[in-house]
Amino acid sequence: MAAERNTSEVIIYTDGACSGNPGPGGWAAVLKFNGKNKQLSGGAAKTTNNRMEMTAAIEALRALTRSCRVTLYTDSKYVKNGIENWIHNWKTNGWKTTAKKPVLNEDLWRELDELAGKHEISWRWVKGHTGDTYNELVDTLAVSELDKYKSNKSGA
Repeated sequence: MAAERNTSEVIIYTDGACSGNPGPGGWAAVLKFNGKNKQLSGGAAKTTNNRMEMTAAIEALRALTRSCRVTLYTDSKYVKNGIENWIHNWKTNGWKTTAKKPVLNEDLWRELDELAGKHEISWRWVKGHTGDTYNELVDTLAVSELDKYKSNKSGA
């Protein structure tokens, strides 16, 4: 019981964005802990939206320095369904889908699974672009990151 009382509670919002699929992309996360917010973001020159959504969750969980009780909000049903439902069968089936094809983004799924295993996580889906303050913030941050890659591509 003492370990439970010492478990930190963190709220995380994540988002990914991509211009083209594949194309330049960005990801962002906001971690809310003890009345403070920490923003994380990054991007890639050529990626997919799903990879950016997953990277946001991975980087947010990687930023946690100890085991936490986490509520993680994502507007990606791919991330939420993948980590809560599909991953169990993928692992059992040697990272193959029910159609016996390789799981897309297996590298990120493995990393997300490993990081998620270190925490007690409640995965929550939030509908994007509906006025949720933190979902809007991570969307803005992710788009800002992808814009950096679009700018670099054009030489600006």
